[in-house]
Amino acid sequence: MLLSTVATAQRLPPAIPVVIDETDTTAVLVPINAVLAAFKAGDSKAMLAHVYPDGRVTATGIRGPGASGVRSQSWAEFAQRITPEGAFDERIYHPVIEIDGDVAMVWARFDVRRGGKMANCGFDHFDLVRDNGVWKVMNLSFSSQTTGCGN
Repeated sequence: MLLSTVATAQRLPPAIPVVIDETDTTAVLVPINAVLAAFKAGDSKAMLAHVYPDGRVTATGIRGPGASGVRSQSWAEFAQRITPEGAFDERIYHPVIEIDGDVAMVWARFDVRRGGKMANCGFDHFDLVRDNGVWKVMNLSFSSQTTGCGN
């Protein structure tokens, strides 16, 4: 009986709402906005100042026939791709923020533009931790697609 209940369940129950101070939500977005600014500037050093280098960047998306759509690397490895020549403009929209003490997550739609042209889009999932009063991005996971991105 339990198996049939689990098999028919399509969604998790809604999370218990946590009261979040607007000051906290603003603070959580500070390192995310700094990381996005570093992407645009092609400045890996600036990016690494707002993340835990041993955290992970995990991407999903179609990579070609027979290839896994999951790619994962440390922030330190990912930083090697952040150069002025490889700069890109990533923007997030309507972030959903959840905070519990010193742990936070941000879920947001994003798009990436290179040379002013749409490159890809999807959803970002940032998880952050606050250490000594400072929020830093621990991990970033994102989906990626090249269709349905808008203009």
